[in-house]
Amino acid sequence: MTTQRMLDGKVVVVTGSGGGIGRDIALMMARHGAKVVVNDVGASLTGEGHNDGPAQAVVNEIKSFDGQATANTDSVADAAGAGRIVQNALDVFGRIDCVVNNAGILRDRFFHKMSEEEWDAVLKVHLYGSYYVSRAAADHFKEQRSGAFVHMTSTSGLIGNLAQANYSAAKLGIAGLSKSIALDLEKFGVRSNCIAPFAWSRMINSIKVDSPEQEARVAKIKQMTPAKIAPLAVYLASEQAADVTGQIFAVRNNEIFLMSQPRPVRSVHRGEGWTPETIAEHAMPALRKSFHTLDVSADVFSWDPV
Repeated sequence: MTTQRMLDGKVVVVTGSGGGIGRDIALMMARHGAKVVVNDVGASLTGEGHNDGPAQAVVNEIKSFDGQATANTDSVADAAGAGRIVQNALDVFGRIDCVVNNAGILRDRFFHKMSEEEWDAVLKVHLYGSYYVSRAAADHFKEQRSGAFVHMTSTSGLIGNLAQANYSAAKLGIAGLSKSIALDLEKFGVRSNCIAPFAWSRMINSIKVDSPEQEARVAKIKQMTPAKIAPLAVYLASEQAADVTGQIFAVRNNEIFLMSQPRPVRSVHRGEGWTPETIAEHAMPALRKSFHTLDVSADVFSWDPV
């Protein structure tokens, strides 16, 4: 008797899955029974160039173990391309059950040196891309009263990192987008969650290494393989996660974290209201005890990955 796999009968779109984290997610989705749309524009980290090589290569890997997959080379960075990605799933496999918004690029630069093009390009792929593909799938999920979104956020946005204002803003925006989707589509049985992955990939490979501290950080990341992210993505796509929505998880090698979401941590009250002077004299001294420090991700996740 054949054992039922966790994603049998499911159709999953994985954007940016020609390599790195996306590739491992696509492979594991297929191994657990999903039919996969492998999307990758075949571009460099900066978004230049175009070919269908990476996506088709992953499809070939999936077919080598008798999985089902199709390659797609549309860009997530415009609404029409995102619509074609979702339509690809419908045309080839007849339905869509999960979207993994994984596509991304990096254009790291200190904020005071960042160009409009560097800002816009990263926002377009990460934040707009996640919106466009999710929006294209939402009506189908609503109609069938089921569906799952898995979005890739980052501790660069949730906590902070140097020289990544564009990436950090996009990734924190994705966390807000995911929560809004979870709230708006809950009544239709649709779920939306985020993963903040720690993993060495072709995108992370572009991190500037210009100090001993950065070198040590990159050495840590290299220990964490993209394959470690895939099990959580597969779970979140499955019916076993039917009651999991609106959450932010982080995966760091063999560790899975549930991340906090912004909530009040301390308050002050003055019956007669506030003036700038009383804020300086009373409010800030009282609130200062709970101020957040200027941490970067490596300060918070300071221990070696296990």
